Amino acid sequence: MKKILALTLSIVMLAASLVVFSACGAKANVKVFEAYELTAEEYAFAIDKENTALKEAANELLADLKESGELATIINSFFDGTATFVYENPISTAPTGAEKDNYLVVATNAYFPPFEYYEGNKLTGVDMKIASLLAEKLGKTLYIYDMEFDSVIESVDAGLADIGMAGMTVNEERLKKIDFTTPYYESAQVLIVREDDTVFADCKSADDIVAKLQAQDKTFKVGAQNGTTGYMYSAGNADFGYDGFTNLTTDGYTTGALAVRDLANGKINAVILDKQPAIMIAKSNNK
Repeated sequence: MKKILALTLSIVMLAASLVVFSACGAKANVKVFEAYELTAEEYAFAIDKENTALKEAANELLADLKESGELATIINSFFDGTATFVYENPISTAPTGAEKDNYLVVATNAYFPPFEYYEGNKLTGVDMKIASLLAEKLGKTLYIYDMEFDSVIESVDAGLADIGMAGMTVNEERLKKIDFTTPYYESAQVLIVREDDTVFADCKSADDIVAKLQAQDKTFKVGAQNGTTGYMYSAGNADFGYDGFTNLTTDGYTTGALAVRDLANGKINAVILDKQPAIMIAKSNNK
């Protein structure tokens, strides 16, 4: 009888501990402080400094799209979910040698909705739609080269890709290596936290958020995508003009979505990310 009671008690205690563990590690909803913009920036496409013909063609396309209103239509369709464009590369690996002349090779990081992302095994997004229009204008076949974000500029600079289209912010440091087209979108960095967050609960402005970040210590972890403005804003980068928050810890991720996943699972305290991707990734997490 004692053995039965002991076994029953053990089972109850194990079940209780599992419930507690599950509650601690449960995925939470997240919220975006979309009204409080921490930075102001512009997106453009990265092109090799010597490829003036491609820059002129891209700028001409962007000017036409802006004048006709089609650029706004494209952007809005991906923001509101009505876009239908998807693309699948016609070959499995990036073209090389003489074959490359027939292609427009676009370097991107396809985990940045709504600018570039996957629908199943096909690529889509604002930048990918514009890439298809640019390839059509040039009479070339589009090849989308998906890679880590912080490799995009290097691939353009090295000639592995013709153009970088990855929701990329224009700044003076990047202009030392590559050139940019005319900007096509204005963006900003914003903060994402768990819905049950209390640290930023009373924030009413971007200044309030900055003050709260400055008040944290090294145990406070901010996630951001490697190589992005959000990462440099949090970790600091003198070359890019960001002092950062040296008082706290900045964790780098290969994608913003992975950072938000760790936030939702309670592994980090906040995420800093571009505004529209932040909104879409948060919406996906909260489903």
